[in-house]
Amino acid sequence: MNTKLAAGQSFPDFRLPDHTKTQRRLSELQGEQDPMLLVLIRGFFCPKDREQLKELTRFHPQLVVGSCHLVVITTDDWHTTNNLRQQLGASYPFLYDEEKLVRDELGILEYTDKQHEPMIPHTILLGPELRIHRVWNGYYYWGRPSTAELHEELRALTKSIRKDWDLSDPELKRKWDAGDKSVFYPYGVKSMEQTLKEMAGETVAA
Repeated sequence: MNTKLAAGQSFPDFRLPDHTKTQRRLSELQGEQDPMLLVLIRGFFCPKDREQLKELTRFHPQLVVGSCHLVVITTDDWHTTNNLRQQLGASYPFLYDEEKLVRDELGILEYTDKQHEPMIPHTILLGPELRIHRVWNGYYYWGRPSTAELHEELRALTKSIRKDWDLSDPELKRKWDAGDKSVFYPYGVKSMEQTLKEMAGETVAA
């Protein structure tokens, strides 16, 4: 078992170029208090990756309204990364890692593919501060999570990090009536303008 990809561990805060050649840190793409779904793929050549990303692209609007960010990391070059993103009609960020730093740092070389030497595909659900909540090993396609599985895991994760999950709690009502919005998301954390910009796909420049 790869101990670097275990639940409860902190995922490395990699800094990589995105599809616009802008350097991005994972922590900046995630924000302070949101979950993030991170997908590590082989690349454009892999039909399994493309099928998974087709499903995630269809699922992405639900992630947006559920305040969960979606980020893909590939070992393709910039041009190939853009081709894949455009063919999918994706609006979420793709980071490219031609030097395969992520693969080597995490120790996930797919040694059975001597031609491409990609990283073993993984889908990683991260809680705030890049804390690993759940990991799926996608070497085989059926090791990858369905959108139904992601829905269940996101429910559990969100319930654990949002103090205002159950508004029937009288203490929450008391805080709200007193003007204390600190435990209400996003009211005590973000402005509506910031929230809507994030929902529109705006990211923070490095």
